[in-house]
Amino acid sequence: MKQIYGRAFVRGSIEDDVLLTIDRGAIAAVEQTRAVPRDAERTASLIVPGFVDLHIHGGDGADFMDGDERANARILSFHAKHGTTAMMATTLTGSVAALQSATGAIARSADDRGAEIIGIHLEGPYINRDRAGAQDQASIRPADIHEIDSLLKRAPRLKWMITFAPEIEGAHALIERFRDRVIFSIGHTSADYAEAVGALDWGATHFTHLFNAMTGMHHREPGVVGAALVSRNATAELIADGTHVHPAVLNIAATTMPHRIALVTDAIRACGLADGTYKLGGYDVEVKEGSARLANGGALAGSTLTMHDAVRNMIELAGLPIERVIPMATETPARIAGVRGRKGTIDRGYDADLVLLDKKLDIERVIVRGQDIA
Repeated sequence: MKQIYGRAFVRGSIEDDVLLTIDRGAIAAVEQTRAVPRDAERTASLIVPGFVDLHIHGGDGADFMDGDERANARILSFHAKHGTTAMMATTLTGSVAALQSATGAIARSADDRGAEIIGIHLEGPYINRDRAGAQDQASIRPADIHEIDSLLKRAPRLKWMITFAPEIEGAHALIERFRDRVIFSIGHTSADYAEAVGALDWGATHFTHLFNAMTGMHHREPGVVGAALVSRNATAELIADGTHVHPAVLNIAATTMPHRIALVTDAIRACGLADGTYKLGGYDVEVKEGSARLANGGALAGSTLTMHDAVRNMIELAGLPIERVIPMATETPARIAGVRGRKGTIDRGYDADLVLLDKKLDIERVIVRGQDIA
């Protein structure tokens, strides 16, 4: 058992004089007191819940599509050092065999040290070729119930999310078959407003990297973006790197969709590495000044963002107060992923996943399930 004392983000606000007791990887007690035990650790940093990333492909030279447990371990270790304590490992559009290999390796990596894998996010292959972005167009195909049934069996303990385009063949049937077991996210789509609203009626509940690879909002055709903004309950991802979405629009989305925005990284293997040329699926990606684009066309190809930088950008670029930003990286994505009862919040009974931020918002320390990340 150990205790940490200082300022902490609890119950939706920053509180002073918070004493956290950690025992066997969980938070055993949270109390406000000035009677600090002699052996408690005192910190001048702000203690916030560990970050939860719903959309992350890789980092430190590795990608979940590598289908390699050692590569996965590098991703988990790297992103944990940058504050991500839980994630949905994300695949790309690929062949049936490639997705089976990737998801199998992810399932076998779920108990590794570093960030915890809480789920698998299939970004495709059931998407629109016209909005494929950096996805492999040759592997895009109609929605296949049998393929998804087979994949789910490879990792039954994990949560599942599927990014899909509502307008493609078989999408409606896929959602009806799996909506009780899978989070369906609208993305990489040319759907219009009515089609997007229809998909929400079928059972979709989420939007993949809002504004990117989808129809935008026009005053006479609200598009997929409009459907997200006016929805009462649907949630959405934002890539807050300042490139994918303008800072002003980050602010607009967060203001329009309170408690429904989850920050994500969409990080690729180049995350954490120097500028240069890297592989994303079968494509060459050029990273210049931290921005990743396809070498043959210039389209954005994921990001080199970390969750720590996403949080900082929402504060420093989008101009939002830290009290509004922290839930976007913690409580909201944990709720979306179905792990709100143990992740995303500093409270009794929750996993002891903590990030300590100094006055400059730099990371001083990361704790995953009670253990310090080296």
